[in-house]
Amino acid sequence: LASPARQLASLQGAQQGRGGRRGGDVRLGALSASSTDLAPLKGALEEFSSRPPSERDQVLASGDILAAMKRLQEDGKLALWNAAAGNSVRRNVFPGELSRGPNKLACEPQAIATPSVRNDAVFLLATVLSTSLVATVAGVVLPGDWGFFSSYLIGGISLVVLAIGSTAPGLLTVITDKFSLVFPDYRERTLRHEAGHFLLAYLHGSPIADYSLELKGARVQLGQAVLQRKLYQGPLDDAELDSLAVIAMGGVAGEAIKYEEVIGQTEDLFDLQSLMNKSKKKLNDSEQQNLTRWAVLRAVSLLNEYQGAYERLMEKMSEGASVYECICAIESAAAN
Repeated sequence: LASPARQLASLQGAQQGRGGRRGGDVRLGALSASSTDLAPLKGALEEFSSRPPSERDQVLASGDILAAMKRLQEDGKLALWNAAAGNSVRRNVFPGELSRGPNKLACEPQAIATPSVRNDAVFLLATVLSTSLVATVAGVVLPGDWGFFSSYLIGGISLVVLAIGSTAPGLLTVITDKFSLVFPDYRERTLRHEAGHFLLAYLHGSPIADYSLELKGARVQLGQAVLQRKLYQGPLDDAELDSLAVIAMGGVAGEAIKYEEVIGQTEDLFDLQSLMNKSKKKLNDSEQQNLTRWAVLRAVSLLNEYQGAYERLMEKMSEGASVYECICAIESAAAN
């Protein structure tokens, strides 16, 4: 809820003319003041970006950004940064909680754990159709034995692709991922996915220094940045694991809220498994499944709770805005 002073300012602005010019001037002035207040953070982010790529480690080189964020939070200038960390405490979650209530998913809960074959199917279809067409044309156009052997060689490409896909599918991942671009929802899916990671990392105290709009991006670094150390440098206690698990599931939650099929979950689930493997307390299969369900439910709950910040963040990320501009967009949602 807005403070009384802010409510009074809003009423005064509204009285100055049905959303007219003077109200707009007041809002612009507030945004300008906010930008001035966050100047230390802007400087730390610019200093990070100015470093050579080899020195831009989001985990080990973001200490200045973290320090700036802590100071601004203590001064009351970052309302949403680290706002959810203390409340992200694991509990038992039943599968039905993901399919009903205010945090109901658009997809079936089991779809989150089911890898999407959409890209693979399109790639295989394109390969078979294209090689068949080329093989047919080669058999008709090329003379004699050239046409005969060329048709068989070109047609055999489909068999080679099938053989690689069956024995070493990872070798085709880069190619199959490119076929995501043929789907009209790819851009929005990617945006929702990566914005989910960004916002939940921000809400759990991550000193975000960079972001990517690629589903295969290294998102686990957003979580490790909270720790200011790599995962291999020590085990995770329950509080650390809970926060990092929610961040890892942020992308899945962003997709599952809107779409009946999730396509970017493979890397997220792999990241989550890496986190669970580093837990001080060894988790059995049942506990790992519960942690996964809880992390998804908590991520969905936070994205719904901070929907205004989520939408503003997606808008800025779609424009290719800087991390600083994205953070200002998130904080502007808290001011309204």
